Amino acid sequence: MTVQTDTALRKELIYSIFIRNFSPEGTFKGVIPQLDRIKALGTDIIWFLPFYPIGEKNRKGQAGSPYAIKDYRAVDPNYGTMEDFKNLCNEIHKRGMKVMIDIVYNHTSPDSVLVETHPEWFFKKADGSMGNQVGDWTDIVDLDYKQAGLWEYQIETLKQWAKLVDGFRCDVAPLVPVDFWVKARQAVEEVKPGIIWLSETVHLSFIRELRSLGVLAHSDSEIYQAFDMTYDYDVRDLFDAYLKDEIPLSTYVNRLDIQEAIFPANYVKLRNIENHDNPRAKALIPNEESLLQWTSFIYLQKGATLLYNGQEVQEDHVPTLFDDDKINWSAGRNISQELVTLAKIQKEDIPMDAAYSVTAVDDLDTAILTYKEADQSFIGICSFKNKFGKVSVPVLDGTYINLINGKEVTVKDGQVETESISIAFKAPNK
Repeated sequence: MTVQTDTALRKELIYSIFIRNFSPEGTFKGVIPQLDRIKALGTDIIWFLPFYPIGEKNRKGQAGSPYAIKDYRAVDPNYGTMEDFKNLCNEIHKRGMKVMIDIVYNHTSPDSVLVETHPEWFFKKADGSMGNQVGDWTDIVDLDYKQAGLWEYQIETLKQWAKLVDGFRCDVAPLVPVDFWVKARQAVEEVKPGIIWLSETVHLSFIRELRSLGVLAHSDSEIYQAFDMTYDYDVRDLFDAYLKDEIPLSTYVNRLDIQEAIFPANYVKLRNIENHDNPRAKALIPNEESLLQWTSFIYLQKGATLLYNGQEVQEDHVPTLFDDDKINWSAGRNISQELVTLAKIQKEDIPMDAAYSVTAVDDLDTAILTYKEADQSFIGICSFKNKFGKVSVPVLDGTYINLINGKEVTVKDGQVETESISIAFKAPNK
């Protein structure tokens, strides 16, 4: 990981917005009335899915994917003007939050500005035509980073946006040479020091598949050379498998625990149970108590936290990327107050730089998180299938306060009884 990375990012909450479907207007202006509410959730950074003009050639759906970009240096007129975007950034900054934008540098739309002006910058298939190296991405064409001129153009684009924003979320960053990202970060730092770099790293199964085809696919460890944060897709396959009852909880949790040893000491993971590319958490975990336990788990883990717009009302439908598909803000019970409490615990109570471990008790489907300092530890206990029993914790016997609901937690003979709500407390070490 870059030495510039600040581990304080482990306490950050990122709120992700898909502008088209976020508000009735589907515009930059339509976001502003919700900023105070978003801030109140404990949000530090607002990440916008791509808002650039969308290509028309090979478009999927009526509106098209925001990831099939026609012009990296403009905004979609359906969302408003560049001045509207600048005003939105100002409103976010006035509220003490930062702005992160999506950078999609693996590919463009087939009718993009770069296709028209620099066709030599694109990947060519055996027949000499443009295309892509990933099967069903038919609405895009891949860029070719063997072209030096492409590097210069892309870096200059980043420098232009850096004058307005505070961070970049880089789409499928492992498919772009890490040397490019290192150089880009250095160049952007000269324009605006402290820009935050988030990589959408990819599933292990996807890395294997791409490498078997001879396609570049960097591991998380490689990506940390340039980025501050990475997705937790290195464990996502196991998370999905556990929810399908295909593996025990310990198989998933042990992989989480290994992150402490295989990544740089100042690594930051982006913890989430849903995003725009995956099913809604409510659809995956329909049981209310289980869903809240999983929600607690992403906040209590070591790392930053991601909320996807609509998650706070337990929306169970993922808005399509290809059409106008508004979020149903009355979809389910509003859990904003629970999220506020969890964000407060994450920011004020968890010693994110302490010695960290996460373990599992399979017969109770329960995970135990431990942050050990010199004299005391922070303990988190999440039981995912409403099973009740005793789990061991490395702290002194006594009565403590569960920071999640304010009720007492008793440690007796080094054990705590699991509950239908997650448990988080501080206690002296044994």
